[in-house]
Amino acid sequence: MSSLLKVDNEIKTKVNAEDLVANFFPKKLLELDQFLKDPTINIRELKEIHSEINLTVPDPILLSDIHDGLEGQNAKKRKLEDVGGTKVFVMPGGMMKSNGKLVELIEKVKPEIRTLIEKCNTEETVAELRTVEGEAASYLDQISRYYITRAKLVSKIAKYPHVEDYRRTVTEIDEKEYISLKIIVSELRNQYVTLHDMILKNIEKIKRPRSSNTDALY
Repeated sequence: MSSLLKVDNEIKTKVNAEDLVANFFPKKLLELDQFLKDPTINIRELKEIHSEINLTVPDPILLSDIHDGLEGQNAKKRKLEDVGGTKVFVMPGGMMKSNGKLVELIEKVKPEIRTLIEKCNTEETVAELRTVEGEAASYLDQISRYYITRAKLVSKIAKYPHVEDYRRTVTEIDEKEYISLKIIVSELRNQYVTLHDMILKNIEKIKRPRSSNTDALY
């Protein structure tokens, strides 16, 4: 029974490899070529992907001058305490939304990353696929880190609305993420080229019983 199962798995592996080389990889390369030409990923002026930070700067609280003495010392202490930041209980404009243009682009890129990971899992015979799978998974981690970093910065803006540098930093990481997403799509395409070449070179070895070719793959 185990021998029949082994043969069945080897037949599936052969079919999968041939289908990837003959059909899936060429089709996916064409799709990613078109994606790289899409206007949404070829914006020249990065200011077009900027997102408004809907957090207004509150009016400063002016403390009236107080004469020398204990009251003056207390007033000075209050001024120092105010530097600690603004307590935020509710966002004035409701939910502070993400950068909509980047979210839309991310939602287009993520399925492409998952597809590459899925295809790597169908061919365990070629060791190179494990490396590609790890790189693809790192792209998903990168996207998660972007959201976390941006959320922390927006929280800083809510607490310190008068500090312009926090607002500028949000814009900077949005621009960086946009550029990174374009690089990711380009890398996905390059990885499909590599995998196509790798599996094509090893197609005859993949067809053989696994015990006879495990150590012979390129």
